[in-house]
Amino acid sequence: MSDAWTQLWNDRFSNPEFVYGELPNEYLKAQLDKLPPGKILFPAEGEGRNAVYAAKTGWTVSAFDISIEGQKKALRLAEKNGVVINYTVEDIQRLPYTHAQFDVVALIFAHFPAAVKSAYHGILNSYLKKGGTLIFEAFSKNHIQYNSNGEKVGGPKDVNMLFSIAELKSDFSDYEILELSEQVIELNEGPKHSGTGSVIRFTGRKK
Repeated sequence: MSDAWTQLWNDRFSNPEFVYGELPNEYLKAQLDKLPPGKILFPAEGEGRNAVYAAKTGWTVSAFDISIEGQKKALRLAEKNGVVINYTVEDIQRLPYTHAQFDVVALIFAHFPAAVKSAYHGILNSYLKKGGTLIFEAFSKNHIQYNSNGEKVGGPKDVNMLFSIAELKSDFSDYEILELSEQVIELNEGPKHSGTGSVIRFTGRKK
């Protein structure tokens, strides 16, 4: 990942405020609460709100991001909540995980550069065991009309970094689809995720 991309996230997470809040993503929480605890991976986990929630509910948590500032805040949040998370700062192509290591992979607003996002999904897919669950929420391509109106709701300005249902079906073709929908929702996840936005929600079971 480029130095500029890494610096962008370090600058954002160096703010003492949790820019996406300290509470878990609502969709992640709803889906995770249906599953028995096991081993879970959080890619692009940022400030750690989702990883900490999973650890509090009995999951063995691994997470990674390119931002060391995100890791610092995540570890502080974990300590505040009395839990342990295994949080790695590393590029996705050099991760320490093994094939089929996890019961769940949770991609929550993990927007990667357009040229690599499908390849990155393939790497992450390899870490999920057969029968494991993928939980995904991110901004849809239609979100571009919402984030053009202001910064508070967040999301990439490059429409090619946003997602379509067709892309997810292609990237995760070896899944039983449990839920796959595009929805307009109200976000209330800290100062950088606040307002109306268009998201895709996907839960699938790996065949």
